[in-house]
This record gives sequence, C-alpha cells and structure tokens, in this order.
Amino acid sequence: MKTYISRYENALTQDIIPFWQQHCIDREYGGFFTSLDQDGSVYDTTKYMWMQWRIVYMFAEFYLSPYRKDEFIDIASSGFDFLYRNGRDEEGNYYFALNRQGDAVIAPYNVFSECFAAMGSAMMYKATGEPRYASAAREAMANYTSRIRSGNPAGRWNKAMPKKQQYLSLGHYMMLANLGLIMDDCLGGNNYSAELDTALEMVLDRFYNRELNVVFENILPDGSFDLASCQGRMLNPGHVLEAMWFLLNALEQRPDTPENRERSARICGIISDTLELGWDKEYGGIYYFMDALGKPHLELQHDMKLWWPHNEALIALLFAYRHSHDAKFLDKFNMVDQWTWAHFPDPEYGEWFAYLNRRGEVTHKLKGGKWKTFFHLPRCLKVCVEQMKRINS
Repeated sequence: MKTYISRYENALTQDIIPFWQQHCIDREYGGFFTSLDQDGSVYDTTKYMWMQWRIVYMFAEFYLSPYRKDEFIDIASSGFDFLYRNGRDEEGNYYFALNRQGDAVIAPYNVFSECFAAMGSAMMYKATGEPRYASAAREAMANYTSRIRSGNPAGRWNKAMPKKQQYLSLGHYMMLANLGLIMDDCLGGNNYSAELDTALEMVLDRFYNRELNVVFENILPDGSFDLASCQGRMLNPGHVLEAMWFLLNALEQRPDTPENRERSARICGIISDTLELGWDKEYGGIYYFMDALGKPHLELQHDMKLWWPHNEALIALLFAYRHSHDAKFLDKFNMVDQWTWAHFPDPEYGEWFAYLNRRGEVTHKLKGGKWKTFFHLPRCLKVCVEQMKRINS
C-alpha cells in the first residue's frame, strides 16, 4: 500500500485541496463558488446548497486531520455563517440554491440540502465545540428524517400530480447510515442508532433484490419492486458501492455478533457483484446508470463514466478487503485505480475531470458545477489513505 498511499496523499495535499482553497472562496459576499472551469475560473455564481455545505464539511474535517491548516476552519466557519444566515426559509428548510449575494433562487424542494447542512454543522461542532453548530446540526437532521419519513420528501414543492407513481429512494436511506454515524461521532453520544438500524434494514432487506442479485435505486412504497418502468428498474452502481461502504463503516461501530458478521459478508458480496455488473467490459470504467433487465434507459447519459462512482468504488473495495481478507478485492481495487487515474486527473491544470463518455474521453472540462464540488474526490483520497494504513498495520 505504500506506493498507493504516497500517490493519494500527494494528490490530496498538493493538488485537490489547494485547487479549491485557491478558487472556491467568495471573499466579497461569502459562501463558495462551485461552478469552476478547467483552470478554476468561475463560470457561474449560483450557490447550490448541496455543494456549499459539502465544502463546509470537508474543510472542517481536514482541519481535524493530519493535513490540518489553521485557515481550513476559517474557510468552513465563514461558509457556515453565510449559509445559516441566508439558506433557510421561515420553517427552517434549506433552499436548493441561492444567488451570489445570498438571496434564495430555488425553493427547498430537495431534502439533501438538509442532509448536508446537518453534516457540515456537525463537523463544525466537532472542530470547534461551539454549541451553535450542534444546534444547527440537530435542527437540520430533524428536518431531514421527518421529510423522508413523510413519504413526500419534496413537500409542498413536489411538482408531481397525484396519479404519478411514488417511490422510496435508496439515496435517502443510505445517507441515514453515514449521517447517523457523523452525528453521533461529532456531537457525542449514541442518539442516532435507530437511524443506523433503519438504514441497514432498508438497504439490505428491502432495496436488495435477492432474485436478481441487485440493489435497486427505487422501490415501491410497500417495499415491492417495479419492473414495468424505467425508474423502477434503475440501477446506479456508484450509489450502491457508496451505500455498501457506509454500511460496513456503520457495522464497525456495532458489536461483533454473528448477525453483523453475516451482514458484513453479504455487503462484501454485493460490492463484488455490483462492480462485476457495473464494469464496462469493453472500454473499462463504471457505468452511470443501468437497467436491471437490460432494457433501454431513459437517461441518455446512462453509459457515461463519472468521477464519483469510481471514487466510491475505490473506498468500497478497500473496506471489503479489510472485512473479508479476500485478495480479489485488492485485485479489483488495482483495476479500478489504474483506470480511474489514467482517465480523470487533469495534467494541465490539476484536479480531476468529472464527465467522460463511454470510451473514457473527456466530455466536459469543468472542475465543479451544480453536482461536483470539493467532496467526493477529497473524501475518497482521505478515506482510502486511512484504509490503506489500516491494511498495512
């Protein structure tokens, strides 16, 4: 692992963190620029809440890491102040987007704004001990859990008509596992164990289809599977791999019981099967979306190769190796690592490209936007290094 560790740490500390530290901070109005072109220049000033809170979270986490710099907490604190002051409606729901000045421009229809607000606020409390951050984290977490349990997370901003089929989303429940761990770790105590139990049960026992041996992206509210529609048959390999390492991480905080060992083995099997299914045998890389029955997909970008599923695959494979001691996971890690590092890093301006076509050719040269920010990639590099060091020890 030593060669890997050196490469990952060097990319993190000499490339990824400096790129965002240099280009993302809005020193005039507060918050962050996330729509960054190849060279880091800003091409749009809209401030999307997911991306904003993810930056707060990552800089606060890096302040607590071996890569700590004092300015990291200043960046995170300034971002928090801007978002908490401007980002909520009168009921405490976080908007989806603000303009550069901090005025709301897109309604709080998306519950993941609450999710990442909770993460960012909780990490700020861990980094500083200031009670206001813990209060903000609990408030956002309460909103997140209540909205996903309501059966209508978009609330009054839901544009669907009454007859439109409703689904439960894998993303809502996989985030419960990660978010519950972060909340308990950062705020102290064991207050979110019920959320972890819910995540484990939902993902492994409801979203996982034993007959087809896949984890679906959407299931019907009664827990059954909809194989008659594209949305019902949708598979998202990157989401599944991310969910699985969240669950393995959660199990590490649980007692070493026969039930949890069985869960761990099942999760490792899902990681292996998902990568086998999602890996493009002709061109390499992981498909973005797939259809469970191999039928046409409505999303035209379904066969593209995006940065974040590859980031999550790298983490998941290291977790799976540590839990299973099966060398095949190291072989798969090496395969994903070689393809990923050969296609995504930008040798000219640094950072990584986000969007490739099926053949692995760059389609968009941006480094950040509505969906890419300082999150999946730096988290991948940091978590992979931590896992590698544990493997080496």
